[in-house]
Amino acid sequence: MIGLLAIAAALPLSWCGQDPGSPAPRVTVGSKKFTESVLLGEIAVRLLEDAGMETRHRRELGGTRILWNALLAGEIDVYAEYTGTLLHEILADESLAGEDLAAALEARGLRASRPLGFENSYALGMRAAQARELGVASIGDLRAHPGLRFGFGNEFLDREDGWPALRAAYRLPQESVGGLDHDLAYRALDAGDIDVMDLYTTDAEIVHYDLLPLTDDRGHFPRYEAVWIWRADLVDRAPGAVAALRRLEGRLDSGTMRAMNARVKLDRDPDAQVAAEYLAAELGLAGEWTLEPLAARLLQRTLEHLLLVAAALAAAVLAAVPLGVLAARRPRAGQVVLALAGVMQTVPSLALLALLIPMLGIGALPAIVALFLYGLLPIVRNTHAGLVGVPAELRESAEAIGMSARARLLRIDLPLASPSILAGIQTSAVIAVGVATLGALIDSGGYGQPILTGIRLDDTALILEGALPAAAMAIAVQILFGLLERVLVPRGIRLAAVR
Repeated sequence: MIGLLAIAAALPLSWCGQDPGSPAPRVTVGSKKFTESVLLGEIAVRLLEDAGMETRHRRELGGTRILWNALLAGEIDVYAEYTGTLLHEILADESLAGEDLAAALEARGLRASRPLGFENSYALGMRAAQARELGVASIGDLRAHPGLRFGFGNEFLDREDGWPALRAAYRLPQESVGGLDHDLAYRALDAGDIDVMDLYTTDAEIVHYDLLPLTDDRGHFPRYEAVWIWRADLVDRAPGAVAALRRLEGRLDSGTMRAMNARVKLDRDPDAQVAAEYLAAELGLAGEWTLEPLAARLLQRTLEHLLLVAAALAAAVLAAVPLGVLAARRPRAGQVVLALAGVMQTVPSLALLALLIPMLGIGALPAIVALFLYGLLPIVRNTHAGLVGVPAELRESAEAIGMSARARLLRIDLPLASPSILAGIQTSAVIAVGVATLGALIDSGGYGQPILTGIRLDDTALILEGALPAAAMAIAVQILFGLLERVLVPRGIRLAAVR
């Protein structure tokens, strides 16, 4: 409870993606963590700004479900989705036909635009040279080659219209299929580590890596037409926003989308620049774009990362030290406390974030709570170990002179256990610095944002822009705690601990 109160107290300090003194954005745009979605998000932002809207782009969020749930919860107002994904993944349980989609969305307080003009379908792809050598031209041909190694994006592995249904439709014999990030799969395919992967048909890498999209000879994949999907109340909250978004309907063809993807992925042009130049040419929008200087980006990401770590660590200390005291004084209760803290430490970080999103939404709060939970075990365990290690004769002497239990704890037990407690807090802090980078998947900011973008764009410099400062912060944390130990721990206790 103490830790949760500390987290709640930290929330007013949260940046929540904007400067504390700036007005709240009227329209929040979301995008998934692949290039085309980010580009469409930037295009939406510029259409809205041209119509006089204040906007915010929550970029590169996780998979489809994160965006969909954020839209339902009102954490975003609009994002670009695909009709096949809506019908066969998000609303798969309802077995809808295309003409039923509008009514299903309306029942959830959502609406969709007409198609933007292009389709981005799923396909399976191979290196063209290997496909020619094996005589593979269609998905059905893969049945004759059970030894081929398949590697699919993690989302495709579990989608209703993904691998399980595809395998059943084609009766493919391949059983062992690897899951990996979609952007990394292209590199694995090019290196020969896998033989077949799932493609998005507007991906620029198809031509770049000389890949062959295999013919869907049984027509398994539905149509995936790009549309805007927005909250129905957007019409009242931001008059003119829907009309601005509709300006793109029917105007963006597959070739143009593929060319824009190539500029971002292969030529490394900033997505904001590509979006602005497209709208200037297509609609005559005179939007300007600027690339934030490296120093400004580093400062912003450092402040965001520090807030995540500091809020979570403060909450963990306030909760874990009393729990460690309880564990030392009540051995039976201590076993339960240590076991529960240990269980939290074993939950995979991505799974924990996914579990927290339905309760806490996206942004800084679920990331802070996850870091708080991960930070408990080192502090609880070290506090318990430090207190248990206090010599029994010292406790007996304190009792003999009439010291109360509270006085013994504050004047004898905690000071003697302080080196162990500080070591636990240091471990928790270092863990928080590293794990906080994953918060970028849910728009918590920090050093994870450039790492995530760098992975998406295969840009080592961007990856290092997040990884190196995170490593430097972890080292700085260790140095800081070394200094704190000299200040907070009496010299005699430090010397005794060394001996």
